[in-house]
Amino acid sequence: MAQSKHYDLIVIGGGPGGYVAAIRAAQLGLKTACIERNRLGGVCLNWGCIPTKALLHNAELYQEAIVHGSEWGIQIDQSAVKVDWDAVMGRSRKITGQLNNGVGFLFKKNKIDHIEGHARILKGASSGGPCEVEVLEADEDYYHGSGSNSQGSITADKVIIATGASPRQLPFAKSDGKTVFTSYELLTIDYCPSSMIAVGSGAIGMEFAYFFNAFGCDVTVVEMEDRILPVEDADVSKAAQKTFKRQGMTFKTGHVVKDIATDGGGAKVTISSKDGSTTETLEAEAVLVAIGVKGRFDGLFDDSLGIRVERDHIWTDQNESDDPTYQTSVPGIYAIGDVIGPPWLAHVSSEEGIICVEKIAGHSPVAIDYGAIPGCTYTNPQIASVGLTERACVEQGLEYQVGTYQLKSHGKAIATGHTDGLVKVITSKPYGEILGAHIFGADASELIAEMGLAKRLEATAEDIISTIHAHPTMAESMHEAILATEGRAIHA
Repeated sequence: MAQSKHYDLIVIGGGPGGYVAAIRAAQLGLKTACIERNRLGGVCLNWGCIPTKALLHNAELYQEAIVHGSEWGIQIDQSAVKVDWDAVMGRSRKITGQLNNGVGFLFKKNKIDHIEGHARILKGASSGGPCEVEVLEADEDYYHGSGSNSQGSITADKVIIATGASPRQLPFAKSDGKTVFTSYELLTIDYCPSSMIAVGSGAIGMEFAYFFNAFGCDVTVVEMEDRILPVEDADVSKAAQKTFKRQGMTFKTGHVVKDIATDGGGAKVTISSKDGSTTETLEAEAVLVAIGVKGRFDGLFDDSLGIRVERDHIWTDQNESDDPTYQTSVPGIYAIGDVIGPPWLAHVSSEEGIICVEKIAGHSPVAIDYGAIPGCTYTNPQIASVGLTERACVEQGLEYQVGTYQLKSHGKAIATGHTDGLVKVITSKPYGEILGAHIFGADASELIAEMGLAKRLEATAEDIISTIHAHPTMAESMHEAILATEGRAIHA
């Protein structure tokens, strides 16, 4: 690496926030470098969004063939079906390699300098000079490494931090990749456990619970709240728990984990009710800890930098502005994506990166509407939502009305055997503005885009009602749910 090379912009982190920011900066004519300590694409492409979706698709195919094959007139002898676990996991890793190489190609195409190593920010622009970043050799700890052996330093007018987040761990049971796992270690597990306890029922916990359960693992989900998927609308949570229980999962809601004891042959997990009135011990071959994430910035800052950190995340002006620049407390240094806090979503990271770069370049992009961001969970059936839950409407004192449509009445769902689920839409009174939409069912992650656009454009129920939806499609379920807000549903 050349000593003291100067850039217009240095992006630290090559995930969906960082690499997108770097490409947009190059498009705008900024001389750009991206420092990444591991693989381009970051956690999302290599250890999260993409590889998990590849695995989940495998699980869906297996589940459809084994559980529902006879419904389609396809007789499959389950005893004769063999799962090649190495091939299942290998396909996932092959896909990440393909996409990783794709990001590298885009960097070359846009003349972005890709620097491999661990970044350490030495100076901001507070002294009137440029920001300075030292590059060290990255050590093997992907999540918490701090690097060693300096390779020199580079400078830039601006620096964007896009280092993402790492899984939170239980203080009394750190992951060991043998019995106690985070999502990171599970993506390379070389066997399917006979039993598993998933601690946490958010998107990550439920996706892995679904995946392993589909392949015959006995899965128990422990959730502190009184229902699974606690950020979702209560009706969706209830319907999802009923369906996943029917698929074979066991749920311990309203419980907390007090201890995890491992002995080389599995784990004993002690849980108790939230009020402490009852305690029990569960046993399993493996334990997944999926209790959330925190910003990843170990070893990133020189001690003298004094950057502001709150609740395990880097503070930016997003905390105080509806039209943020994503500036941190140190001049010249910006931060985007998971490292600055919720919502921890790849698509949010990418958009924040674009807006941050465009503002650095002197443009005036439209600010992100954080109230219109879709969230998806890729189980089968899928879960997707945008906007307010019914509980949030109540808490905010809003006048609203609800339309709910059960997929058991839906023609396309019946034809394809995907009748589990519902669509719920919340609109305002008296004008019918879309406040929130919640889907549990097939293709939910695709269907939610319509309601995201509707909410962003401040569309009303009548706008959706007067939009003709093709028949037969799952998208018609959105139309029926909107009709139901006005008591006009045809097939309910």
